[in-house]
Amino acid sequence: MNVAPIVVAFCVIIFLIWFFNSVYVIKEWERGVVLRLGRMAPESKGAGLRIVVWPIDKLIRISMRVDTVSVPSQDVITRDNVPVKVDAVCYFRVVDANRAIAQVQNYLYATSQLAQTNLRSVVGQFELDEILSEREKVNAKLQTILDQDTDPWGIKVTKVEVKQVDIPENMQRAIARQAEAERERRAKVINADGEFQASARLAEAAEVLEKQPVSIQLRYLQTLSQIGAEKNTTIVFPVPIDLVTYWLQQKAEGK
Repeated sequence: MNVAPIVVAFCVIIFLIWFFNSVYVIKEWERGVVLRLGRMAPESKGAGLRIVVWPIDKLIRISMRVDTVSVPSQDVITRDNVPVKVDAVCYFRVVDANRAIAQVQNYLYATSQLAQTNLRSVVGQFELDEILSEREKVNAKLQTILDQDTDPWGIKVTKVEVKQVDIPENMQRAIARQAEAERERRAKVINADGEFQASARLAEAAEVLEKQPVSIQLRYLQTLSQIGAEKNTTIVFPVPIDLVTYWLQQKAEGK
């Protein structure tokens, strides 16, 4: 019996198994972390055709693209003791593939849990008005804290956005009443400012009339001409106070 063909076939099969387990094609957005007998290679492999020595070596692909984690809605008590529900979205990417494998078991799950924890703690440091009107400030603080915490894992947090803030119905009514009161306050301030400006103009007009007494007579005539434009109008002719005073003085002196 000729065993040579069987040995050759067996060797070919072993070679093919080794070849398919040793050759990797790493995509442009991936990096390959090589473990040789359990020890990690200092540098990860870049894109292209890569060959490792199987079964001594093992290659783990890590995506370097921006990943997204949706943070579920969290119950938060704000600094002014208002209960709200807040959810957010976190954008991050792996910048060091070796640390993403060696420092944390599952960097996706770890980043998600860390984002949830920090969302509750950071939002609780702000008042409700700050969360609603200064959301960029909340986002920046969340990003800074998450980026610092994930840096040892080789993770770079690029952006954190608070998507929605759910407020209790009774608090919504209170905010509506507050906004209405604020609008009324502004209306009263504008009205008072208009009255002040009008009184200032009247005071200036009184000063002008005091310097030119004849101008008050012209004003009387102008008023009469405006009243006379209506046919069914009773005209009341104003008499200057100086004339009445002079007549009373003459009567008192018996002239």
